[in-house]
Amino acid sequence: MNEQQMNPWIEIAPGIRRRTVTSGGSMYQMIANLEAGSVMPAHQHPQEQIAHVLQGRMRLVVSGQPHELTAGMAYYLGANVPHGVETVENTVVLDTFSPPRGDYLAMDEKAMKKWSGLGQ
Repeated sequence: MNEQQMNPWIEIAPGIRRRTVTSGGSMYQMIANLEAGSVMPAHQHPQEQIAHVLQGRMRLVVSGQPHELTAGMAYYLGANVPHGVETVENTVVLDTFSPPRGDYLAMDEKAMKKWSGLGQ
């Protein structure tokens, strides 16, 4: 079983779920599935981020400015830049963060313990 198969899908907003692909000392990568009409509210984080749209269409709102992204397009977000997403159609995004998303890794660990019956 590869690492992606071992990591659980976790809902991070209604209609938006993510799964860790892999993580190292200075990088973290995840796949996100976004249902048409879903919204990721504006937020920010200390990690730099590259969002690469693998399929679908979404509107990435960066510091209040919308950017229409379709399959094959990517967008760089600097650390602590406010951003959110409005999903126009079912979309799949490959997100890469540096440094790693410790919060997401902790969510994965908790979900895996619960799934395996080792934690509450």
